[in-house]
Amino acid sequence: MTGHLLSLTDWADKALSGGWKALGGGVIDVLEPATGQPLGRVARANAQDVREACAAARRAQKPWAALPYGERARVFRTAAGLLEANRGDYATWIIRETGGIQPKAMFEIDSVLHLLHEAAAMLTQPKGLVLPSHEGVSSIARRVPHGVVGVISPFNFPFLLSSRATLPALATGNAVVLKPDPRTPVTGGVLLALLLQAAGLPDGVLHMLPGEAEAGEALVTDPDVTMISFTGSTAVGRRVGELAGRHLKKVALELGGKNALILLDDADLDLAVCGGAWASWLHQGQICMSAGRHLVHQEIAATYTARMAEKAKALPVGDPHTQPVALGPLITAKQAANVHRIVQASIQMGARLLAGGTPNGLFYPATVLADVTPDMPVFREEIFGPVVSITTFGTDAEAIALANNSEYGLSAGVHTRNIGRGMALAEQLNVGLVHVNDQTVNDDGTMPMGGRGASGNGSRHGGPANWDEFTQWQWTTVRNTAPAYPL
Repeated sequence: MTGHLLSLTDWADKALSGGWKALGGGVIDVLEPATGQPLGRVARANAQDVREACAAARRAQKPWAALPYGERARVFRTAAGLLEANRGDYATWIIRETGGIQPKAMFEIDSVLHLLHEAAAMLTQPKGLVLPSHEGVSSIARRVPHGVVGVISPFNFPFLLSSRATLPALATGNAVVLKPDPRTPVTGGVLLALLLQAAGLPDGVLHMLPGEAEAGEALVTDPDVTMISFTGSTAVGRRVGELAGRHLKKVALELGGKNALILLDDADLDLAVCGGAWASWLHQGQICMSAGRHLVHQEIAATYTARMAEKAKALPVGDPHTQPVALGPLITAKQAANVHRIVQASIQMGARLLAGGTPNGLFYPATVLADVTPDMPVFREEIFGPVVSITTFGTDAEAIALANNSEYGLSAGVHTRNIGRGMALAEQLNVGLVHVNDQTVNDDGTMPMGGRGASGNGSRHGGPANWDEFTQWQWTTVRNTAPAYPL
């Protein structure tokens, strides 16, 4: 089985839960953002569907964890080969369902390939420690799976972000119930489910249930689910964290961001302009790590602003499935309206519009706003749209204060020719990720990724952090002789 995974299984109007089947919540119409045309339909999960899936996942988890490590690793290696063979079909779905351009689709696929190989490699890594103990006592600590992990993934990079939690959770011996975003249920759920099923993952170990708030809350509160991994908005993340806390579940929250890209007076402007464009306009700015605030030293602000406006005006916008464009559509009309609200409100408060700002349905052009102050919505709110917001500063201390003037704490970038200066500034930023002479949008499956504050609860995905997230310590002792009692 090598090619055309999407045509080998009848997944239309269905979800994966003990086989591909209809669910009690009806169906979800999958729409192409660029055209509004239907791409297909998948099943919609209700609370009862989630309950049944979680119970089945609990039953399947221990046999999966008990399989020899080589058998489990083979699933991930086989899946990597299948993904390579189906790269074209998978890329087309990512482009059409998410509105992303082709390089973005290829990045998602390459990233998931990396994650599959990482998952296989995890199974040969040490998963415990021999600890010092009292005479006559052998003491070990080992990593054991949580049991059933609930994964709730977002719409923007759905194939990657569903895989980023699901694959290490499976590799460490958990079963997974995955709820992809209802706006991208195929790329966020069907593609991964088909891949792992075809690679030989045992039935019941992975359940893929597209759904909305009802399904999400049922997953978070289900008694058979011991951990929740959520990636999405801060508003929804607060609700997920609240519900998980009530039920004493471990929860990993990767939430929104209002990330600062800081350009010091000695920045390489060619590098900074390229980085700034990437950080704010990649995938129409619909990335939690996007640069929501460009903080620019007053000595170079005029030049940087002019160059960003020039670049914005040159970027074509349109349907990425049919045209060689730089920006595709935003995901929904609601999101496009929110972007425009933030832009217009900030202009009314004194921001200068230098490029863009004129939406056409879901298509929003690359936009540049100058003279932005901290009281404006474009400085404070996560925009999730292709907007460069420029605020000036005079000293490094001012730059640090502006960058930290946010409830978010996900990512930051610092541009300077003085590496020591850049590192000193980076150490004072309240973020989980910081990049010197680079932009804010960086992703690597081998690195610990996560934020703080309104950007998340400090949880990390990637590399060694996966063991911390998806397993827990179990301490075991063995005595050579029983202790005497009373002492």
